[in-house]
Amino acid sequence: MMKIYKTLVLMMLLTSALFAQTYTLSGVVTSTESGEKLVGANVYVKGTTMGAATDIDGKFAIPSLQAGEYTVVCSYIGFETIEERVNLSNNMELDFTLKDHQFSLNVTVLADRAKERETPVAFTNIDKKEMEQQLGSRDIPMILNTTPSVYATAQGGGSGDARINIRGFDQKNIAIMINGVPVNDMENGWVYWSNWDGLGDATSSIQVQRGLSAVNLATPSIGGTMNIISDPTALKFGVNFKQELGNDGFLKTTLGANSGKMGKFAASVNLVKKTGNGLIDKNWTDAWAYYMGLSYEINSKNRLELYALGSPQRHGQNLYKQNAATYSHDYARDELGYSQADLDSKREATTGRFYSENWSPVSSSYTGQQYWDGSAQDRYDPEFLNERENYFHKPIVNLNWYSQLSDKLSLYTTAYWSGGQGGGTGTYGSVIWDYASEPTRIVDYNATIDYNDTSSTGSRGILRNSVNNQYTFGLISKAYYKINDNFKTSFGIDWRTAEIDHFREVRDLLGGAYYSYGNDDFASTDQKVLGDKIAYNNTNTVDWFGAYLQGEYSKDRITAYGTFGWSMISYTYTDHFTKEADGSELFSETDFIHGYQVKGGASYRLTTTNSIYANAGYVSKVPIFDQVISDYDGTVASDPTNETFVSFEVGTNNSFLKNKLNAGLNVYYTTWADRANSQSVQNVDGTEDIVNLNGIDARHMGVELELNYKPAPMLKLDGIVSYGNWVYTDDVSGTYIDYSSGGRVDTKYDYYIKDLKVGDQPQTSFVLGATVFPIKGMTFQVLFSMYSNMYANWNVLSRTDATDREQSWQTPSYNLLDVHFNYTLPFNLGGTTFTVFAHAFNLLDTIYIQDAVDNSSYNGISGATSHSAQRAEVFFGTPQSFNAGVSIAFN
Repeated sequence: MMKIYKTLVLMMLLTSALFAQTYTLSGVVTSTESGEKLVGANVYVKGTTMGAATDIDGKFAIPSLQAGEYTVVCSYIGFETIEERVNLSNNMELDFTLKDHQFSLNVTVLADRAKERETPVAFTNIDKKEMEQQLGSRDIPMILNTTPSVYATAQGGGSGDARINIRGFDQKNIAIMINGVPVNDMENGWVYWSNWDGLGDATSSIQVQRGLSAVNLATPSIGGTMNIISDPTALKFGVNFKQELGNDGFLKTTLGANSGKMGKFAASVNLVKKTGNGLIDKNWTDAWAYYMGLSYEINSKNRLELYALGSPQRHGQNLYKQNAATYSHDYARDELGYSQADLDSKREATTGRFYSENWSPVSSSYTGQQYWDGSAQDRYDPEFLNERENYFHKPIVNLNWYSQLSDKLSLYTTAYWSGGQGGGTGTYGSVIWDYASEPTRIVDYNATIDYNDTSSTGSRGILRNSVNNQYTFGLISKAYYKINDNFKTSFGIDWRTAEIDHFREVRDLLGGAYYSYGNDDFASTDQKVLGDKIAYNNTNTVDWFGAYLQGEYSKDRITAYGTFGWSMISYTYTDHFTKEADGSELFSETDFIHGYQVKGGASYRLTTTNSIYANAGYVSKVPIFDQVISDYDGTVASDPTNETFVSFEVGTNNSFLKNKLNAGLNVYYTTWADRANSQSVQNVDGTEDIVNLNGIDARHMGVELELNYKPAPMLKLDGIVSYGNWVYTDDVSGTYIDYSSGGRVDTKYDYYIKDLKVGDQPQTSFVLGATVFPIKGMTFQVLFSMYSNMYANWNVLSRTDATDREQSWQTPSYNLLDVHFNYTLPFNLGGTTFTVFAHAFNLLDTIYIQDAVDNSSYNGISGATSHSAQRAEVFFGTPQSFNAGVSIAFN
């Protein structure tokens, strides 16, 4: 037996040695003129399907090559093509320096990616390697917490329910772009990350430009711009499989494949399946995600690319914040100073920090179906019902055409479509509430079902869907013209049109035969069954057109740019439930509303490794839909007001000790004037109107420091420090006129907000990372984060008391420790590599508050002091969690 064992071991070793006789050709591709690392350049072995696309650092690697002579080709549209003859007998490095004809042409052009020591803005790059090392299948914004002045949380813990703030601005004022295409909601500017579940697996890099950014489209990039670039179509054949496991039944399987370059064609696909019970109680997830990239090189001057991605998903949600004592009496007493009387007034949940108010049990004997996405289906689980569930699928498809018309003129155009079908759930009517089982009320489904089942007038309370079905078509076209070696121009257009259907429908009758709803002027019956529309039924449209002109000058040590952008937007509103006097549906529309932006900056390279820069800009931002048209009765604002932003920034980027130490330091100053708030009124002629309550101004200023230091080949240190001072600058006073009571009424409004801090994001943060490379292929990283000076979110319109000058409640500071491990095993079996990885988030299981609302009208303790912990409602931060798995790559 021992001989057989030894023989088998010897055979395995010999087989491994045989398979190991392949080599890797690697290198870096740069621009001759600027020295910039070129992203997405094609490097391939002539006459084979072996090749690679360069990553965000301009690096490529072609593995699994047998020894021999090869011709290696490096090409990049907009640059000359180079061929090099090599004799490969060992692992070999081969760098390419390409002479550029004009602007480089790939998807990074549309995304307006900033360049090191050249583009005069503050930015941070996160490449695919970092994402694989740190993300651990969380929502994409969570990886950006290692970026200065960025704060992302998982909120209630639902998959895809994350949110992100930059420099004190929320997502409505951050431009989110995927492959250069804006994905902020066209009505309200928000971003729903559940729509992009699985995008992290297809992302090659993320660049966060803080502040006004160098993006030339008229996007809401006040806090910053987040450019997500998907994996370029791979030029080498390969299959990748990844299996992940985690807490609470988390299971994720990813399968990807690349065709390799087949003549002029290449393709990449990715498919993901994710399920889990959720860290927070009943925050389950059931999601698919897909990605496809196709490329076709028409000739040396024209290339087509087609990208498609999406994520049909369902997940349970935890949308209601709680009083801190509901999660933990110990934390409320020890950290927040609750008295025993305070604790006695707020019962602690039996599940503690894992508590969610948004589900409750139901008898498995209830077999009623639920209606969603156009059909009746069985519910997710027979033992419970989620009051709040999200289901949505928002695919996006874009066709890119890169064309070099001459050595001086090139054109980049993308046509895109994004659909959307789905919504979120909730109660409607009069369900029966259970106030005894949990600290806060939950739906008593069994009692509600029993009542509805015996009712002769239909269901008294039901579950409804709030549906948001939509489509968007868009076209972005940018031309680049090189006037001379020092001055380049760019000009382009941005057209978008969207139609969004908003309605509620009956999801679950909860035992009844029908639900009575009588406010549809066009309905033939008031008795509504599964799938029938209730509450509201509106169609909104958004039409957008923008244009820009940009110039860039670069000579010797100076680079400068200037951009002027203009945009216009119009909205329409159709109420399908309300009948006008002539029998038609209620319809409202706006005129086009115009906005513009002017921004520019300059950088000066003191040396090849040290530079300084400054930028400034002015933005007049068009109002969102709800600030122009009331979705209650279609009232249109007669004189909508744009919000305005003015921003200044200076900074420096430096490398020392032969590039072992890199440091970036910048100071910013941004003012936000006429922050939008509105009031419905009636004009003297009886028409309805919306007036803007102007004068709400804020100032966001701060300092950001970013460091990375590699004192030894086996050790890398990273650090960020962010200090902000974000405040409202003045009290607000004004008067609006209303005739709704029959005569003229001059209503005075006063908001006492001067010097009050902007809430919802820590104004001080610190992150320190240490990464160790103990052996080849192994990475071990520890991240320590500290957040402080966070004020609970609060409503400006609530500050009407001149004697109330107290800041909103300041949440306790907190520290977190995360650990990441990644190891590519040191063998290659027939071109197959194995990587194991593990992540530990909040390793010490710290209890902390990540989101808070001041003076809650729902969960505050009655009689407690205003702007105190007792009056706030909060989300506790994500508990200790783990993610681990294995990745297998065959090339």
